[in-house]
Amino acid sequence: MLDHTSSIPLHIQLKKILENQVEQGIFTSQLPSERQFMERYNISRSTVREAINLLVREGVLEKRHGKGTFVSFKPIHDWLGNLSSTTETIRNMGKKPGEKLITHYITTPPSYIQDRTGFTKAYFIKRIRYADDIPLGVERHYYPVSIGRELVKYDLDNATLYYLIENELGIKFAEADQTISSGQMLDEDKEYLSVASGANLLIAERIIKDQTGDIIELEEAFYRSDMYTFKINLSRKFG
Repeated sequence: MLDHTSSIPLHIQLKKILENQVEQGIFTSQLPSERQFMERYNISRSTVREAINLLVREGVLEKRHGKGTFVSFKPIHDWLGNLSSTTETIRNMGKKPGEKLITHYITTPPSYIQDRTGFTKAYFIKRIRYADDIPLGVERHYYPVSIGRELVKYDLDNATLYYLIENELGIKFAEADQTISSGQMLDEDKEYLSVASGANLLIAERIIKDQTGDIIELEEAFYRSDMYTFKINLSRKFG
């Protein structure tokens, strides 16, 4: 609820509430009417409009003439338990996937990457991922040097890495471990995504192994939380 005694203006308080509700998936399409917000929070129409206009300017919401106010982006759902590429995930949601190579090189990975993979040397590939031409996330890939050297022979601005690994390099995926957390982007990557300063992103770390149990990739992906959500389908068997 809004704190009418706070020094923080009411429209700023409401803006934060609405922003959080979008991030949490409470609002995914059309927002309630201005009158509903007025009655719910006991505020004026001008306060509601100021809050909404701020979110429209930031790209979180959009106004459609004669229809109302809507969430700008429909979240892209990545179903856990299904080893699919980001390209497949975006395409399955009816959006146009895209990618742009930022950099690639052989490196000594950070100690936490070495601990997770055993790579003392790795081939590092970093790309921006797009959905309908909107920057969605930054993906940071670490491969064994031999695999990375082969991958960069292809056009990585127009390629699905999973497809290349399995179909061009002949390496078959067997299993993957994925960890999802929330946090902030690395300073060096902030220029690539249009997110507010201090905003939290979804961070997905995925380790993929081949049929012999060798690690062939560790990926760290930083996704906009207003565009990308993770879901898992759980069921319970009886008997």
